[in-house]
Amino acid sequence: MVEHVELIVDAQAELGEGPSWDAESKVLYWVDILGKQIHTYEPSSGSTGIIQLDEHIGAVVPRKNGGLVAVLQSGFYFIDLPSERLTFIENPEEHLENNRFNDGKCDPNGRFWAGTMAYDGAEGQASLYCFEQGNHVKKVLDNVTISNGIAWSPDFKTMYYIDTPTRQVVSYDYDMKTGEISNKRIAVVIPHEMGGPDGMTSDLEGNIWIAHWGGFQVTRWNPKTGELLVSIPIPAPQVTSCVFGGENLDELYITTARTGLDQETLEKYPHAGGLFRVKTGIKGSDTFKFG
Repeated sequence: MVEHVELIVDAQAELGEGPSWDAESKVLYWVDILGKQIHTYEPSSGSTGIIQLDEHIGAVVPRKNGGLVAVLQSGFYFIDLPSERLTFIENPEEHLENNRFNDGKCDPNGRFWAGTMAYDGAEGQASLYCFEQGNHVKKVLDNVTISNGIAWSPDFKTMYYIDTPTRQVVSYDYDMKTGEISNKRIAVVIPHEMGGPDGMTSDLEGNIWIAHWGGFQVTRWNPKTGELLVSIPIPAPQVTSCVFGGENLDELYITTARTGLDQETLEKYPHAGGLFRVKTGIKGSDTFKFG
């Protein structure tokens, strides 16, 4: 099923995260949170680009009517392209100076879900928000510690969510029409020796793919049974997120980080912070656009 892991961009990102695939323009977007950068990669030409920002960025996704929507340290923004002009929308955590936005993703109906974390990882200080059409941001979950991966089942009736320190992927019933979630239950528990669950995506067979912080791997799980199906070793300790892209949506793009690694570890894994790719032979879910 899985071919070898390729290093696509040796970006040496401090904290690579949040990849999203624009199927129309055939561009992969991803961020370096601590480097305050949005990265682009075009597989057809191999060309790369960087948009330099003035503050930490948690995630970025394409908009249906052009440009991007992003969560920066100071809240939700639209980003115009190619001008790179930022338009501020809302900061629901203006009163929490020790927090920043972390991971985010659009749902099948074009709502942008994004969560936060405290810089010091303080327990229960973060939340998950949903940015809906009409520029309305609502809080969906509180008492979160490190808001991370989000994914949906192929029939869009289930949403999966990761709060990293819980070591769990939880499932919610998901109402695509309203964006409401309910009926929380545990889908997958990640063993301690596998690292912490970070970013996540799903495939059209109904399985979920999880990046493992401190775990040197991406894994595929059956969320209905909690069974581990596949583990793909990645030559970087801090594996942060993954998304399907490419012409047939069967190439898994994987982000990694360098932050927190000592010199000895960096010498052993010199491509930590790079963007990797695995050809899976399995069709993944779309990156849904905002709007």
